[in-house]
This record gives sequence, C-alpha cells and structure tokens, in this order.
Amino acid sequence: MLLLDHLPLPVALCDPQGVIIVANPAMAAEWGMLSGQLQGRNALDFFHPRTPTRLHPIAEAVRLRRRSRYPVEVTWSTPDGTERYGEIDVDPVSDTPEAAPALMLLLRVGGERASSGAAEKEPLVNEIEARILALAAVGDTTARIAKAVDLTADGVNYHLTQLSQRWGVRGKAALVARAYVTGVLDPAAWPPAVSGSE
Repeated sequence: MLLLDHLPLPVALCDPQGVIIVANPAMAAEWGMLSGQLQGRNALDFFHPRTPTRLHPIAEAVRLRRRSRYPVEVTWSTPDGTERYGEIDVDPVSDTPEAAPALMLLLRVGGERASSGAAEKEPLVNEIEARILALAAVGDTTARIAKAVDLTADGVNYHLTQLSQRWGVRGKAALVARAYVTGVLDPAAWPPAVSGSE
C-alpha cells in the first residue's frame, strides 16, 4: 500500500462493488481531497463512464474471477467545476486465484473540456495547487512543501507536473511566474499568498 503513495499516476483499489478501499494522493488530488477522504466511497460517485455498458464485462469478470484489463472512458468534475476526461484501466486482482478479486483502478487523465460559455482568460487551480504555488514562490523545497500541505514529495511533484502540462511551462520558477501573471498569487502580498486569501 505504501507503494501507491509514491506513484505519480492516480491509482485506487476498490472492493468488487467499486467501494474505494485505498487511493493514492494523486487520485485524491483530482477532487482536491486527501487520500483518506475517498475511502468508503464508491468510485462511481466520482467518475461517470461515457458508455455505462462497458461496466458489464467487469462485473462478469469479477463474478467468474477472470483476470484481464478493462479500459473505461470516463469524465468527472473537479471542485472548481472543470469537466475532465480520461480513461480508467480496471484490473481485477487478488492474492490467490480462489479469492474474490478486488478492482485496481489506474486513471490516465486525457484533458479538460472547454466550457460551453465564454472561454476563461486564465487557467484555474484547485486549493492544493494554489498552496503549493505560494510555497514554491517562497523558495521552499519540495520536501518542505509536501510537509506543509500534508502530501508526499511525489504528490507535490504530481501537482507541479499537472500545472506544467496545463500551463505549458517547465520548472518551478516558470510556474510561479505564471501564477502571478494569471492572478493565482497576490502580487501585493509578502510572504506570497493566494489571491483573495487573508
């Protein structure tokens, strides 16, 4: 289970009915949550399969204890209302062939859908990303940022990578500069602070 915390890809382990047993920080970050907050919730509370009939072969595989990978195209909404899309690989797994399988979910984020209204002028960030950017602006190391936001260093790196891809920039300095230009960080505050925060 400790290995999951260090994976930069969003991963969760569910029981046969889809109830989340454990999720890594990268998975929880999709909803601006901590890993423990997903535990006990059904994965379908978060993800919406584009083709619900794609779930039928998974239910049959669990019933018959088959081992195979089942890709499912999904959409979900982030806390700020952005609709994202991607694909989940669902793998029935168990310690022994006789044991009832659990479901390993591996999420590959495809991207974000443009809103139907006017295009946003600046990219949005979630609360954790904003806090990471403010700490990076101070010059904190990844380890210190991780401790401050209660993530692993890999979790922080995951968020920085997501921001880099979303904004098309590389490195902490470029991310911090972009955060100021887009108004995520308050240019009049020292130490650096998220715009609109006290």
